[in-house]
Formats: sequence, structure tokens, C-alpha cells
Amino acid sequence: DLATALNNRGQIKYFRVEFAAAMEDYTAAIQCQPGFEVPYYNRGLVLYRLGCFDEAVKDFRKVLELNPQFEDAALSLKQAILDKEEKQKRGY
Repeated sequence: DLATALNNRGQIKYFRVEFAAAMEDYTAAIQCQPGFEVPYYNRGLVLYRLGCFDEAVKDFRKVLELNPQFEDAALSLKQAILDKEEKQKRGY
């Protein structure tokens, strides 16, 4: 289906370190199929790598709302929160 194809294309771009283009595909996949948790997770990973912790946390929480058993999302959520706190402690 289209959402899966967009997500997969986003993955290819992510592996090429084309983060902006990957996020466009993940967002398009979400718009196409809002209940599909995987593109939220993938977009959250890109946001996390870019240091956009608040936005990453939102995406990881949405994944867990859609699929509470998504363990990687739970781990990524915890890490994003910890890194955000560390960033704040250091005054960035």
C-alpha cells in the first residue's frame, strides 16, 4: 500500500543521511494512513538524531498510543527524555 511504500522510501533516504527528504516521506505516509505507527517511529528517530527532542518525544508517544507493545519506541522515548534533560542541564 501507499503508506508502506512511502515509509520504505523514507528508510532509503534515512540510510543515505537525507534526513529532510526522509521526514517528508514519513510525514506523507502518516497523512496517508494515520494509524500506521512505523512512520511515526522512523520520523521520531530522525528528529532525535537532529536533536529535536520535544518533537521526537511526541512521535514516540504517538507510536505507543497506537501500539503499546512497540518496545523500540518505548526505549527511544526514554532515551529522548534523558537526552533532553541532559541538554537542559548543560544549558544548551
